[in-house]
Amino acid sequence: MSDDLAGLVADRVGDRAAGWDIAGELPRDLLAELGGLGVLCAQVGVEHGGAGLDSRANGELTAAVGELCGSLRSVMTSQGMAAWAVRRLGTAEQREHFLRRLTSGELAAVGFSEPGAGSDLAAMTTTITDGGSGELVVSGRKVWVTAAHYADLLVVFGGYRGGTTAVVVPADTPGVRVERVPHPSGCRAAGHAGLVLDHVRVPADHMLGGVGLSFPLVVTAALTYGRMSVAWGCVGILRACLAAAVEHTGRREQFGTPLAGHQLVGRLLAELYVGEQIATRACEHASASWDEGAPEVAIDAVQAKYVASREAAAGASRAVQLLASAAASDGHVVARAYRDAKLMEIIEGTTEICQLLLAEHVRGRAGTVRGRQ
Repeated sequence: MSDDLAGLVADRVGDRAAGWDIAGELPRDLLAELGGLGVLCAQVGVEHGGAGLDSRANGELTAAVGELCGSLRSVMTSQGMAAWAVRRLGTAEQREHFLRRLTSGELAAVGFSEPGAGSDLAAMTTTITDGGSGELVVSGRKVWVTAAHYADLLVVFGGYRGGTTAVVVPADTPGVRVERVPHPSGCRAAGHAGLVLDHVRVPADHMLGGVGLSFPLVVTAALTYGRMSVAWGCVGILRACLAAAVEHTGRREQFGTPLAGHQLVGRLLAELYVGEQIATRACEHASASWDEGAPEVAIDAVQAKYVASREAAAGASRAVQLLASAAASDGHVVARAYRDAKLMEIIEGTTEICQLLLAEHVRGRAGTVRGRQ
């Protein structure tokens, strides 16, 4: 199934990704088509119109899309995060209603970060309050919301009755303003935007689960999916860089010898290949934890995102070095990868935040071991 979906996406994308990157725009009809086919949130079950893929199969699909177009993969991550938040936090009625919309061509974006709350999401100031007459009032600002430019639905996280919750806000609701990020350095066509929510009134049944929940539960539910998706997308970046580097260094000659025959070039190719393999294994491990329902899935997703994003950034840099001026053209697959990969070290938890989480995990394990002695 994932191979069929990957082939479908490859057919639709063709050689158009460079043009989309330069223009900073993805075709809305393509996004609606892929959304309606369930490609953008392929882990949604068939009972809700999705493809019903497990994490491993969805990961390979994500890598295949990421190899073709980082911006399209970013929209896929956004849609998948929104769908997973609904699945994890919503009631049965909400799952049936909203997931059906997300597998029928409507698009979604997820609002976490704010001007004063990036890595420290606990500092969010967006408020969700009871507005009477069966309504909620949402007020606040969100920044760098991937796919918000295209979104029909916005999954907005904020404070509610001393806890944290998420509410689904139709993008055309009065009081919602979407402000496109001008000229983003990476994933240029992914529709990054800021959101202004000025006393936005939505039905009370748009609050996922209908209650305020603990901050770690609400945020981790969506971020774990996002980190998995970004990690697999980085595998795609590495595969694109490796393919371009192998093709170029095998064809291009210097000093009467193909570039690939020079030892220092061979070293960079080897490092690029090993980076792709390391990232793939980390993602496979995290997806296995997800599919098995392992309690370590959240930290395994952090590890996969940390490893894969670092390898993607390093691998893209090596690919630029190998292709030299051939990769200097705006829109070239390696030029796109170089810009996109750096962004992957920032979104869904910066490299430094991932390091802190992994260190905390290691200290916790050490304490457990000592306690058993």
